[in-house]
Parts: sequence; structure tokens; C-alpha cells
Amino acid sequence: MIKIAICGVCGRMGKRIALLASRDKNLSIVGATEIKGCSLVGVKLGAELKTHDLGVAISDDLNETIKKCDCVIDFTEPEATMGNIKTALKNNKPIVIGTTGFTDAQLEKIKKAGRNIPILFSPNMSIGVNLVFGIVEKSAKVLGEKYTAKIEEVHHIHKKDKPSGTGKKLAEIIRSVRKDIKEVPITSIREGEVVGDHKIVLESDEDMIEIVHKAKTRDIFAIGALTAAKFLVGKKAGIYSMKDVMKNL
Repeated sequence: MIKIAICGVCGRMGKRIALLASRDKNLSIVGATEIKGCSLVGVKLGAELKTHDLGVAISDDLNETIKKCDCVIDFTEPEATMGNIKTALKNNKPIVIGTTGFTDAQLEKIKKAGRNIPILFSPNMSIGVNLVFGIVEKSAKVLGEKYTAKIEEVHHIHKKDKPSGTGKKLAEIIRSVRKDIKEVPITSIREGEVVGDHKIVLESDEDMIEIVHKAKTRDIFAIGALTAAKFLVGKKAGIYSMKDVMKNL
């Protein structure tokens, strides 16, 4: 049984991670945190999720529960994540990070923390999206310089980072194999409650190839995060990605 603490448990992603974890016989939730001042602090997690009693109350301090857990899962905001990494470092606990929108300075601090604890950091936890990452890399490499590349993405109106971490990662993958491309255009649309749609377009004078992924529910990210936590427990210090997780599937 792997014991997890979930940071950002009352957010859209946090709730789905918690609910799916509560149904997984191989997982136990021993900690659930939210930001200070949140009206749900002190509320029983099971009641908030409208499920059975999980024996956990929502807290505003990861320090209270981190010693009980085997792994932290963080889907919060950059500043909160950086604080949670410090707590994970202090307690020598692995942490799965699904937060996006970090500054370059924060990314450097995450890399530095990875020298001391296992950190799994991915802009998108979906196994399907990570399969797309591999398809895009192979396609850009095989097609070569005859093809231009662009990315189109649509997300819900509440999403703060624009373009998304996934969009940036796709562009980074293309640039890594296409040294002739300096920038990959990304069109980012915020519309309604769209979970996340991504389209990669590779076009030449002769043809056009479109690689598309459409997220139907947030559960694909929650499932990926829980799979990542199971993978990370027991690993040596270092920075891991979903690519590492998928090698074990």
C-alpha cells in the first residue's frame, strides 16, 4: 500500500486525483492540503469528495502529514509548489509535480532539488499525451526540413498559463530534432470548459499531417499522476518524467 499526500486537493485536478486514489486498493491518502485561508480547511476529505470517510481532514500545512506519506502529489500553483518542494526536501520525500507556469529561476530550483530527492515533473501527466510526444518527435525527425510545424491548442477559460506547458513541451520536442526551426508558432485559445485539445500540424508543399489529442475528462491526468506516484516511490534522487514512467508500463 502506497501512502500519498495530495497538495491542492480542492482544485479541479486535486479532487479527481483524490477520488480516484480513494478507489485504488493499492493507494491510501494520508494527507490532503489546500492554501491557508481556504474555507474547506478542517473539513473531512471524504465528505468533500462525497464518498466514504477516508480518515483524513483537509489541512493547510503539508508539514503536518508529510511524515506519514510515501509520496507527495502536487497540483497547485508555482509559488505553492516551491514551498511544497522545500517541505519534501526537509523530509526526504519524493514528489510528483503537475503544476505548470514556472519561471526559469523556479525551474532551476526544481532541478537542484532533484539532486537530493526523486522528483517527477511533467507538463502533462496524461499517458495518451505522452504517447503523442513520442509520435511528434519521430514525425518531425523523419519528415525533416521540407515540413513546417505549428501547434494549435484549446483550453478552458480558467487556465492561467498561455501557451500551456503541454504546448511549450511540444514546441521544445520539435525544436530538439529540427535545428533549423527557431520558433514553433503556438495558437492558444481559451474557450468554455474545454479540458485540453492539442493539434500539431506538419506541412509541406505536397501534403499535410495533423496529430491530434483531445482530452475528454481530467481523469486522464489524474490517472497519470497516480501512476507516476507508484513509479516514483523507491527511486533514487533525480528528475524523472512521464517518459520514464511509460518505459515501465
